[in-house]
Amino acid sequence: MAQTRHHQIVIVGGGTAGITVAAQLTKGWFNKLDVAVIEPSDKHYYQPLWTLVGAGLAKKESTERSEASVMPRRVQWIRDAVTEFLPEQNSLRTRDGQTITYDWLIVASGLQLQWEKVNGLKGAIGKNGVCSNYSYATVDTTSEAIRNFRGGNAIFTNPSGAVKCGGAPQKIMYLADDLFRQAGIRDKTQIIYASALPHIFAVEPYKSTLEQVVKRKQIDCRFRHELVEVRSDLKQAVIKNLDTNEIVTLPYDLLHVTPPMGPPDYIARSPLADKDGWVAVDSETLRHQKFANVFGIGDCSNLPTSKTGAAIRKQAPVLVRNLRSLIQGQPPTARYDGYTSCPLITGIGKLVLAEFDYKKVPAETFPVDQSQERWSMWILKRYLLPFLYWNGMLKGRG
Repeated sequence: MAQTRHHQIVIVGGGTAGITVAAQLTKGWFNKLDVAVIEPSDKHYYQPLWTLVGAGLAKKESTERSEASVMPRRVQWIRDAVTEFLPEQNSLRTRDGQTITYDWLIVASGLQLQWEKVNGLKGAIGKNGVCSNYSYATVDTTSEAIRNFRGGNAIFTNPSGAVKCGGAPQKIMYLADDLFRQAGIRDKTQIIYASALPHIFAVEPYKSTLEQVVKRKQIDCRFRHELVEVRSDLKQAVIKNLDTNEIVTLPYDLLHVTPPMGPPDYIARSPLADKDGWVAVDSETLRHQKFANVFGIGDCSNLPTSKTGAAIRKQAPVLVRNLRSLIQGQPPTARYDGYTSCPLITGIGKLVLAEFDYKKVPAETFPVDQSQERWSMWILKRYLLPFLYWNGMLKGRG
C-alpha cells in the first residue's frame, strides 16, 4: 500500500545546495520548522577537489563522506528518489511509491551527466587514454591517463550548454601541461583545447589573463568546436565546428572529456521546468515563476550564472530569508545578484580567483588583483575551501 506523508518544508536533493539550505533552515535551538530532505545516495562529495585528484595532487577518498554525516540533526532524511512533481497538488511521488505533500518545496537536485550524448563515450571512459574528472567513479582515470602519457595529442574538451564549474574543463589541462613538463615530454606533446564556447572565459580581466596562460603554455585553442563522437578502437576524437558544421577527426593519445550536462529527467518533464528543462525561478528571489510555494537553487535551476558551489553559498541565505518571510506572511525582500566564483587553476601552485555577478562585473573578496596568478589563492583552493565547505557551509555557517 502506498504511503503518504506530509512535511512543512520538503527539500529535494541532499547535495551542496540541499544540505546548505537545510542546515540554515534548522539552525538555532528554538527552531521548530519541520524540514525533510529527500536524497537516495548514502555518499556526499566535495566535487571542486576532483580537478586536483585528476592531476594526482589529492586523494579522491578525501572528497567523500557519508550522507548521514552531513545531514543536519533536526532534518528528516527520506532515503528515496523523486520520480514526479505534482505542484498543483502540493505533492510529489517517489521511486518507492511514497506520496509526499508539503507546504513549501525547495528543489535542489543538481544536474545529471549526459555521457550518452557523445557517441561512443560511455564505453570509452578509462580505456586507451580516455578520461574524465567529472564523476567520482571516473576521476582516477584522469590521473592514470596523465601518468601513462608518453607524448602525442592530448585533447581536452568543453561541451555546449551549462556544466558544473565552467572553468574545470580547462583547469585540468593547465595542470597536465605542468605534469608533462615535469616528465620531460612536453616537447613531444600537442595540447588541444576543443571548446564549444567562443572564448577562453567570458569575464574580463580574467579572460585576458587566461589568454596569456594558453599563449605561454602553447595550447592550441579551437573555440566553437564540440566533441560529438569518440572512436576508442581507433583512438580518434570526432569534433564538430559549430559555426560551419565541418567535421574534423583528430587522433588522440589522451582525451579528457567534459560530458554534456542537463537537468534531471524528472525535473525536465515536470510542470516546474522551463523550456530547457531547468527549474524556472525568479533570478533574484529564487522563487518559482509560477508556483508561489516552490523555490529552486543551485545547478538544477535556470539562474543565469555559473553553476558552482560558491554561487550556492550566496544563493542559500537569500532563499532561506525569503522563505522565512513568506512563512511569516511577509513579502520576500532578499535578492541574489548572480554572484559566482571560479577558482581557475592555471598550473601547479598557481590560481586566478574569478568572482563576478550577473552583469559579469568582478565582485572580488580580497584586496589584491585577483586576475593575477597567485600561490596564495592556490593554497586557498587546496586547503582552506575544503575545510570551510565541510565545517562551515554544510553546517549552515556563511
